[in-house]
Amino acid sequence: MISLEIKHLEYFIEVTRTGSFTSAAENLFITQPALSRIIKSLEEEIGTPLFIRTRKKMILTDAGRVLLKHALIIEKQLQLMDAELDRMLIFKKRHIRIGLPTITNSIFFSRLIASFHREYPDVTFQLEEDGSKRIEEKVVNDLLDFGVVVLPEKVENLHYYRFVHEKLRVVIPADHHLSGKDQVSLDELKDEKFIMFNRDFELRNLVLNACKAVGFHPKIISETSQLDFIQEMIASNLGITLLPESTTQELNRGLQSIPVISPEIEWNLAIIWKKDAYLSQVSKEFIRFARMILSEADSNEME
Repeated sequence: MISLEIKHLEYFIEVTRTGSFTSAAENLFITQPALSRIIKSLEEEIGTPLFIRTRKKMILTDAGRVLLKHALIIEKQLQLMDAELDRMLIFKKRHIRIGLPTITNSIFFSRLIASFHREYPDVTFQLEEDGSKRIEEKVVNDLLDFGVVVLPEKVENLHYYRFVHEKLRVVIPADHHLSGKDQVSLDELKDEKFIMFNRDFELRNLVLNACKAVGFHPKIISETSQLDFIQEMIASNLGITLLPESTTQELNRGLQSIPVISPEIEWNLAIIWKKDAYLSQVSKEFIRFARMILSEADSNEME
C-alpha cells in the first residue's frame, strides 16, 4: 500500500497548477531544490515518473494524471473538514459577556443580539449595564468579552469599532425658559443647574470638558447612574442635562431636547474588546456579525 504525506500531495498539486517548479516553490515558500526532492520522493513511493519534462513545459504522465485526480479529491475533502471543524469550534465557547452603557438604545442592541441568536441559537449572552469607564475596566480585566462605550480620546489596550457618531442635546422640562428655541449655545447654560451621570460615565467628562472650554463649570446638583431618575428630576424642574440625540428620541412626556451649538459636543459610540487577548471562534464571529449589522444600519440611516 502506498503511503503518501498530505503536504507532499499539496506540493504536487501546486506544481501541476503552475507548470513550473520555480513558480510552485515561490508560492509554497520553499526552495526549488527542496521541492524537486519532494516530487522525486513521491515518484519513488509510487514507482513511476509523474512528469515528462520538456524545455517548454511539464507534462503529466498517466500515473501523474491518476495521482492528480485523487489528490484534488483529497484536497477538497480537507477543505470541507476544516470548514466543519471551524463551525464546530465556534460553539466551543457558547457564552458572550457584553457591557452596555445605561444611556444606549437598548432596543437597537436587543435587535442585534436577536439577529445573532437566530444564526447561532446555541450561543447565550450575559448583558451588564454600567458606565463606559467601568465597562472599559471590565473588558481590560477579562470580566467582559465586549463592551459598548462612549469612545474616549485615548484608547489603550483595546481594539474598537466605532458605529455611532452623534451630537449632544440639552434636555429641559416643557415649561423651561429655553423651550421653543431651535438651538442653544453651550454658554447659555452656564447659570443652569445640571443633573449628571456619575463618574463611571464618559458622558460626564464630555460635558465637563466642553463647559470648561467655553469658560464655566456646570453647577451639578445631583449625580446618578440611572437615566430614568435623571428624567424624573428634570420633569420636576430640578435641573437640566445633556444627552445623545438617539437617547433624546425616547424621552418621557413633559420633556424636550434642543441641539447644543458653539461648540457642538460629539458623542462617539464603539464596540471594544481587549487587545492581544485570545478570541474564541464565537467571539470572532460576533465581531464580524456586529460589523456587518452595524454598518448596514449606518448605511440605512444615511439613505
